[in-house]
Amino acid sequence: MFDIQEELKKLPDKPGVYIMKDEYENIIYVGKAIKLKNRVRQYFQSSRNLMPKIKKMVQHIKEFEYIVTDSELEALILECTLIKKHRPRYNTLLKDDKSYPYIKVTVGEPFPRVMMTRSLKKDKSKYYGPYTSSGAVKETIEIIKKNWPIRTCNRSLPKDIGKDRPCLNYHIGQCHAPCDGKISAEDYREIISEVITFLDGKYDIILKELEAKMQVASENLDFEEAAKLRDKIKSINIVAQKQKMINSSMEDQDVIAFARSHDEALVQVFFIRGGKLIGREHFMLNGVDQLSRSEVMTTFIKQFYSGTPFIPRELILQEEIDETNIIQAWLSDKRGHKVHIKVPRKGDKSKLVDLAAKNALLTLEQFGERIKREEQRTKGAVKEIAGLIGYEQEIHRIEAYDISNTFGFQSVGSMVVFEDGKPKRSDYRKFKIKTVYGANDYASLEEVLTRRLSHALKEQNELKEKNLSNEYGKFSKLPDLILMDGGKGQVNIAKKVLNQFKLNIEVCGMVKDDRHRTRGLYYEGQEVPIDKHTEGFKLITRIQDEAHRFAIEYHKKIRWDRQVKSVLDDIPGIGPKRRNALITAFANIEKIKEATLEELEQIEGMNKKSAEAVYVYFR
Repeated sequence: MFDIQEELKKLPDKPGVYIMKDEYENIIYVGKAIKLKNRVRQYFQSSRNLMPKIKKMVQHIKEFEYIVTDSELEALILECTLIKKHRPRYNTLLKDDKSYPYIKVTVGEPFPRVMMTRSLKKDKSKYYGPYTSSGAVKETIEIIKKNWPIRTCNRSLPKDIGKDRPCLNYHIGQCHAPCDGKISAEDYREIISEVITFLDGKYDIILKELEAKMQVASENLDFEEAAKLRDKIKSINIVAQKQKMINSSMEDQDVIAFARSHDEALVQVFFIRGGKLIGREHFMLNGVDQLSRSEVMTTFIKQFYSGTPFIPRELILQEEIDETNIIQAWLSDKRGHKVHIKVPRKGDKSKLVDLAAKNALLTLEQFGERIKREEQRTKGAVKEIAGLIGYEQEIHRIEAYDISNTFGFQSVGSMVVFEDGKPKRSDYRKFKIKTVYGANDYASLEEVLTRRLSHALKEQNELKEKNLSNEYGKFSKLPDLILMDGGKGQVNIAKKVLNQFKLNIEVCGMVKDDRHRTRGLYYEGQEVPIDKHTEGFKLITRIQDEAHRFAIEYHKKIRWDRQVKSVLDDIPGIGPKRRNALITAFANIEKIKEATLEELEQIEGMNKKSAEAVYVYFR
C-alpha cells in the first residue's frame, strides 16, 4: 500500500520530474520542480491554493514517482518528453510539437560562425542545448559577439574574400573582417576556440571580469551600466546549464547503473533514443550479496538483453563487465550492427552514469519493498499464467480483445496491451467495425483481428526494407499470448485468423460465470481451473476489465458524438469548432441545456452571440 504521507518525507531536496498516478496506475500528471521536496508537498497541504483542475487531480492521486535531474533545465526537457509520451489527463497538452533552440558553432567551416538553430544535423558543427528560452540563446550569442569579434555574415569564405567591403560590425569592433583578409584562418580559429571553451562551461574568467566591471560601475554610480553587466552575468549563468540529457550524435544509447542493499540490487536504465532521453526503467536482481559489482552488472546485461527486442548502438555502464568482448559480439549479432560497450570515467557520459546511479539509489530507498510486490503482481502473475497453460517460453506481451455494441448500434472493437504484466496504453488500439452489420460479436472479432494482423505484417515488411527494428512500428510488435473475451467460440475465431496469416501465437479465452465475473481460462479445448487468490487470476481479471472498459468508453464516445452533433448542428452559428468546444467542456447534452449564459460565454471560441444562440435554443 502506497502511503503518500510517508513517501512525502522521502522526497529529495533536488530538481527533477514528478509523476502522479491514479488507483489504476494511469499517469494522470507530470510536472517539474526546482526542489522536488517542496513542490510535491504543496499538492497535499491542507492550506494549498490550487486551481480547480489541480484540486480535482489531487483527489485521484494514489501514488507518485519522481526522477532526479541535475538542473531545472534538464527537468523541463524530461517533463516535455514524458508529457508527449504519456499525454496525462490533467496536464495542459499542446497539439503541436515544440522545437527547442540550440547554439550551433560551424566548426566545419574555415571561418566558423555562431548561430541559433532549432534542428540538429549530422554535420561537422558543434551543438549546445537544447535551451527552453530562445531569448536566452539570442542574448548569449550577443554576449559572444560582443566579447569575441567573430563574423555573423553568410559569405562563403575563403572563396569570397576581398569581393566586398567589410560590414558595419568591423567598423564598430565586433568583427575582424575575415571577408577582407584582415585576419588569418589560424588566428580566427583561436578566437573560436575561446568561444567553444566558454560554451563548454569554462566561463570563470569572463564572469570574474564582468563582476569586477560591475563593481566598478556601481562604485562610480553608473547604475545603468551596472544593470547591463548584471544581465550579462545572468545570461552566462543560464548558458552554463548544459543539458546532459541530450547529445548531438543522434544515437540510441542505454545508460545503466545500480544500487544495492543486502541481497538485492536495483538497476536503473536510462533509454536515450535519437539523442533524447525518452524514459527510464528500474529492475530488481535478488541474491546478489555474494557477487562483485562487476558480476552484478554482467548478470543484468545478459538477462535483460536476452529478452529485449531492441539493442541500442551503445551501452554506457557504471561498472566493467566480465567477458566484454564476447558479450559485445553477442549483442552486435542480435542488433545486426556493431554495439559499443563503454564505462566512462569522465566527461558527459560519466555524468549521465552518475545521474542514473543517484536515481537507482533513491528508487531503491523509496520503492524497494514495493517493487518486489509489484513484480509479484506483474511479471510474477505472467509467469503463473504461462505455468497454467504449460507454455515453456517467456511471455512478454499479452493482447486482449473485446467487442461493444448496443442493440447492434455501431459495433466497436478494443485491443489492450499488457507488457510484463503492466498495461501499455500507448499500444492500445480501437476499431470501428466496418464490414459487419448488427450485433455479431464473432464476425466483429474476426474483422478486428484480421485488420490488426494485416497491419502488423505490412508494417514489418516496411521496417525491414528500411533496416529498422519492429520497435519503431505502431502495429509491428506481435503478442506472445492473445486473450479473447469469451470461451470456445472466440478462441476458435482467433485461431482461424492466425492460421490464415500462418502465425503461431498462443490463444486463451477469458471465461466468465453467470454473474459476469471472471471464472478462468479456456485453452486447447478445455477450461483451465485457476485459484482466485493468485496473482495470475487477478491479472487476468484486470486485463479482461480493461479490454471491456476500453471498448465501452469508445462506444460511448461514438454515441455521445452522434447525439451531440445531431442536436448542436441545428443551432445557428454553431459550427464544427464551437460544437467540439461544447463537447469538450460539458459531460452530456443535459449539462449543455442546464448551462447559464455566463458559463457558455466562457467556452473557448464562443462569443456572446453564439452563447445566446445555444442558451435560447434549449429554452
